[in-house]
Amino acid sequence: MTATQSDLAGLSRFIFRAPSWYASLGFALLLAAMAGVAAFDTGEAVRTWRGLFFLGKDAWEGIFFIGVPTIVAVFGTTGVDRFVGGKLTPNRSSLLALVSEVIMVAIVTIAAIVSVFTPLDQRFVFDALVVALASVFAFRLLVIMAVSQLSILVAAVPASIQTLTAAVLLFVYSGTLRYLSFGGSLLSAYLTPYLSRADHAPAALSALSPDHFLILGVMCSVYAAFVYGFIVVVDRPWRRSLGVSMLDFLGGFIGHVAEGSRELETFFEKLGEEAVVPVTVLSFREPGGSEKARFVLPMIHPGPMGEIGGGNFPERVARRSEGLAFPPHATAGHDFNLVTEREVDTILDTAEDAYRSIEYGTEATESVRTESGEAKMLGQGFGDDALLVSTYAPGFADDVEYAVGLSAAAEARTKGLDDVLLVDAHNSNNGLDGPDLGHVTPGSKRSFDMITAAGLAGEELREADRGDVSLGVAWHRTNWTPMEGIGPLGIRVSVTEVNGQTTAYVLVDGNNMEPGLRDELLSDLTEGEDAPADVAEVMTTDTHIVNTVKADNQVGAAIDWDELRTLVADLVEEAEADCEPVEAGVAVELAEVTVFGNDRTETLASHANAVVSMGGAFAASVILAAMAVSVLIFLFA
Repeated sequence: MTATQSDLAGLSRFIFRAPSWYASLGFALLLAAMAGVAAFDTGEAVRTWRGLFFLGKDAWEGIFFIGVPTIVAVFGTTGVDRFVGGKLTPNRSSLLALVSEVIMVAIVTIAAIVSVFTPLDQRFVFDALVVALASVFAFRLLVIMAVSQLSILVAAVPASIQTLTAAVLLFVYSGTLRYLSFGGSLLSAYLTPYLSRADHAPAALSALSPDHFLILGVMCSVYAAFVYGFIVVVDRPWRRSLGVSMLDFLGGFIGHVAEGSRELETFFEKLGEEAVVPVTVLSFREPGGSEKARFVLPMIHPGPMGEIGGGNFPERVARRSEGLAFPPHATAGHDFNLVTEREVDTILDTAEDAYRSIEYGTEATESVRTESGEAKMLGQGFGDDALLVSTYAPGFADDVEYAVGLSAAAEARTKGLDDVLLVDAHNSNNGLDGPDLGHVTPGSKRSFDMITAAGLAGEELREADRGDVSLGVAWHRTNWTPMEGIGPLGIRVSVTEVNGQTTAYVLVDGNNMEPGLRDELLSDLTEGEDAPADVAEVMTTDTHIVNTVKADNQVGAAIDWDELRTLVADLVEEAEADCEPVEAGVAVELAEVTVFGNDRTETLASHANAVVSMGGAFAASVILAAMAVSVLIFLFA
């Protein structure tokens, strides 16, 4: 990926799995109780039972005045939002209510601290409370507009629930009704016990006056106008350049954060472009019998993250293959991310078509290694076809662009090969550091190194010694998790034997490798008298399952290298012991799929990064402007 795309991938630091609605609610009530102890301090010492009683009373008052609005928002927002045509779920509503409560508590707490060290009195704290309630309304309005795609007037209805509930409670329990005169004495006498309950509330609430509620209404209107202006300004570049709304991206992102939803796919589908991609399959089977192993290599990128788009492509391949599946990384970057998981089905169907058209043979070449500049190539022929594995290790490299891979495969075919399965080993990188992150682009020196190395491999394979091929496989799921950089396919090994030469292909279900790890693994496998293989290469699938919550989560960053080295060596020995005569063959079919598209990924990355950087500064300016207007409202109200 490019540096710009790296910044977009870095947005993964904002991704987390939101807790269930009841966990969010429980935390909200605990926070409300703690805020109540701080806000409604009675001054009683806690060393006595009487002090403990008042401490519990403060906590209860916090739950009532801060927690109850949150509870109402948790259970009410989803229903109201769905009623007006939105799509908030209970988990999203609870997360939104919890964050809104945190905003309110933070503002009021800061105001309370300021009032302690300045001449400002209790009224200042309640002025801040009005600002907090208006801020909560504005924040909820922005999120609901993004998630539910509602107009500002309609979205204001569910957005106002938490603020309105808090305002009603404060109105009733502050005794504000005493400032108002309405109806006759009979009506007043009937309603007063229900609408004025100051004797049941903390004395501090008596500082509230009707002005506070009037100002709250005015400020909510002002803040809503600022939210609308912010959306219009930030959204305009998205609509001009990409033809989509920033709210679509924000809504999908929130859905992915809150529940792992696939709403981002709808957004990506609007961006997508049609593309034709080769799908290459190398199959090994027992002579005339069942399949033993299958390499599946479509020229797509398994991204963008988690299970969105093609992020879980390797596991999907494994579920569809009869033999042990090997889905290594192809020469394609983020421009060739599939926009939806449905596109994976198209790829898998095409792979099945290729598999059914394979012509098998027993003859294979011994494996060869070639080098050109930084590029290294491991090649082995099967009949007139070949498997090529490219790496820049020990140098750092990330994705190889689609055009470079096509050119390298074509160069190999000009030397006498028919179909070529060209793998990007994707096995040495220094994370997200550096200006270009090792991206191999057309016209770069590295691209010509790779093309030349592929051509040399084609020449050597044409002259290489041939013989009957045997194959053995082994697989271990491992106990490592995606958080530790290892996906559900674990570690898979295939070993070929031709004329006594053993070649080990190790595939780790992860996204690239820490620098130096690949070389240590190869040293264990090929050096020394007891080495289990003559030639070996280590590959990763580039699965983005491991990038659900981290943009940079390479193999070896979070696991013990010695444990991995021991496991890989054991698996190679197990695969070698499993070797038996097989037939092999390669076939290629073309698939028409929708991918992110040329330059669309870069444009999306640029716009998303602009929202995070410039949008953040603009948001701060909007907030400061809103606060300035708030001060003017308080001064002249």
